[in-house]
Amino acid sequence: MDLNTLWFLLVGILMTGYAVLDGFDLGVGALHLFTKSDRNRRILLNSIGPVWDGNEVWLVTGGGALFAAFPDVYATVFSGFYMAFMLLLFCLIFRAVAIEFRSKQPMKWWKDVWDFSFSVSSILSSLIIGIALGNLAWGIPLGPDKEFTGNFFTLIHPYSLLIGVLVLSLFMMHGAIYGVLKTEGELQRQIKGWIKSTMIFFMVTYALATVATLLYAPQMSDVLKRSPVFFMVPLFNILAIANIPREISKGNDFKAFLSSCLAMVTLMALFGIDMYPNLVYSRPFSEFSLTIYNSASSQKTLQIMGLIALLGMPLVMAYTVSIYWIFRGKVKLEESSY
Repeated sequence: MDLNTLWFLLVGILMTGYAVLDGFDLGVGALHLFTKSDRNRRILLNSIGPVWDGNEVWLVTGGGALFAAFPDVYATVFSGFYMAFMLLLFCLIFRAVAIEFRSKQPMKWWKDVWDFSFSVSSILSSLIIGIALGNLAWGIPLGPDKEFTGNFFTLIHPYSLLIGVLVLSLFMMHGAIYGVLKTEGELQRQIKGWIKSTMIFFMVTYALATVATLLYAPQMSDVLKRSPVFFMVPLFNILAIANIPREISKGNDFKAFLSSCLAMVTLMALFGIDMYPNLVYSRPFSEFSLTIYNSASSQKTLQIMGLIALLGMPLVMAYTVSIYWIFRGKVKLEESSY
């Protein structure tokens, strides 16, 4: 395994960590308005309040790793997807403001405005992330100079929108399971009802996205065709998803959450396997695609950055583990709570 492939794996691990961790708090945000009482909404906010900003560290670290290892991809994607990424950053910032501002005033209209802002920002963030992934899978128009030759509206098409809805449904399911883990009583029973609905939503979009990918983005199955051993990844994914309602029915909330995390990890792994060695697939001229080889930094740079990653990754992991250990258990509202 060469350095280019190792960095492909590292960027994938960082982005997977972001999807798993920030996925559930985006999902909680998307479900936020389904509960009506002020107390229950505060509980949902406080379930993610201590951890949401730490979750986004994985996105920042992943972006930094992409810039260091594959600068051409970073330049092409961030310039071509500029409007989409600005909208994503706006949504992420706005939902953070909503979390902090909601309880600053006692008026009902004030809280309702920030609740709406929090939920809409979470939904839009999930959709934009999915649309970006959909375009990477579908392919975007690239020129021989590695520049994006389309515009913002080039990125909006039925397949990318379908993947956007798929990611939203996945995050909602993941967020509902996390909500069950962090709540109790009547609110927990209400959220358990959401799990069934979100799982149906996810499974329908998952099936549609799978069929659409096989029909209209056949390059995404090339690696599986060449190496059938990788079929174990979608198999593990299906088993993990199927185990969620089983664990929920038994009251094993933590095991259900682990199954949800495994489902997201295997989905991201499948996406990475299908993309390899491409990082940005070019459509209609596949010869202009950006791969882990024609878009990478020099071998010396990859070696130096690899040493930095060996030092930095344990710190990110230690920070994440410590935060979740400190704020483990059910949510209890206190005077200092959101």
